[in-house]
Amino acid sequence: MHKFSQLKLLYNFLIFFILAFTQNVLAQMTVYEKFDAFEKAVLKEDGNTYVVNFWATWCAPCIKELPYFEQLHKDNPKVKVILVSLDSRKDLEKKLIPFVAKKQLTAEVILLSDKDYNAWLDKIDDSWSGAIPATLIISGKRKLFAEREFENFTELNNYVNAFINHN
Repeated sequence: MHKFSQLKLLYNFLIFFILAFTQNVLAQMTVYEKFDAFEKAVLKEDGNTYVVNFWATWCAPCIKELPYFEQLHKDNPKVKVILVSLDSRKDLEKKLIPFVAKKQLTAEVILLSDKDYNAWLDKIDDSWSGAIPATLIISGKRKLFAEREFENFTELNNYVNAFINHN
């Protein structure tokens, strides 16, 4: 009976910890229902360099390259990485938040749930077909868009640094 009580206490502690961590992720994740609000808040011309990666939990190539963006976030102080999930709003609590927690993503994660893609894809880049993964790099008025998957961290980091170092 004593062993059972210890296991029950450990189980309750783990459940509490998981729920507390999930709530912390939820509190940190911003959800944009409409692109216009996302555009005003995220696509800034403030002198910083932003690497904005569009992805989804259901996109295998996106998931494959997420660790490269996470490493970029940690290793490249010249940029701010923003991971923009295009998952459905209804999947926020059951899929997206647990996914972010499981992958231990520390870069900023945003949910853009505006499904009227035809109204906003061209505002990101007029060549974007809507396929993901896709990445937008912004620094002031300069922009570079890539509708492609990066094969490794070095390729991504070199791509970003080439943009930064281009006058």
